[in-house]
Amino acid sequence: MEGYFNGVRKRIPGGFEEWLDRRVSAAVSIDMHRGHLEDSADCPCPAPRARAIVEPIDAFHRRCRQLGVPIVHVKTVLRASGIDDIKGYRAAWRLTFPVTVGPIRNADSHALQGTRWTEFVTEVAPGDVIVDTKKRLSIFYPTDLDFLLRNMRIRTVVLTGGFTDCCVLNAAFDASNHDYRVVVCRDLVRGTNEELEEASLKIISLHLGLVVDAKELLAEWESQRPLPTAATR
Repeated sequence: MEGYFNGVRKRIPGGFEEWLDRRVSAAVSIDMHRGHLEDSADCPCPAPRARAIVEPIDAFHRRCRQLGVPIVHVKTVLRASGIDDIKGYRAAWRLTFPVTVGPIRNADSHALQGTRWTEFVTEVAPGDVIVDTKKRLSIFYPTDLDFLLRNMRIRTVVLTGGFTDCCVLNAAFDASNHDYRVVVCRDLVRGTNEELEEASLKIISLHLGLVVDAKELLAEWESQRPLPTAATR
């Protein structure tokens, strides 16, 4: 199987067997909710490039379920009072991001509990796991994701979603720092722009784990025996 190392496609060398082992892997989807993906003027934190990966992620997840790979959907949900952020310690992105992208008119509504902005856009099936206590840029803080993954006997996290240069990159660093094996499906993540997306994937491949194409990862998983039976899916 091949991956991308500093942006160059190469054969994955020996030593990465655990990164590619279906039996200890979980697909972790990051912040694929309406607060990033809705195509409306009042979307509180727009990620328009990520709209193109909704159906590809859904298709990837459908095959994961068939192969017995568990799926974890992580999303940011902030208390409706705002005490987690805008009425507590404001997250840094609320100040830094608009300097580059311009004012975001409804940003104060981002991820507020009880609003439509926390609703998933990607499919969530029975048997999938939801982690909805993410409040900053990392999927591990202040969530119970690490506790969950260890109880699921997971060693490898396969990351999809957005932004590549923000929450995906933070997830990759934190996962690696927690001694998980990190795999990022390059065709199932999107960054703020192509330049930042490419830079983030290079950083991940240099320091944190594997950057691969989803279809090749699925083919690798499918080659591994035994495959789950209908009774065990």
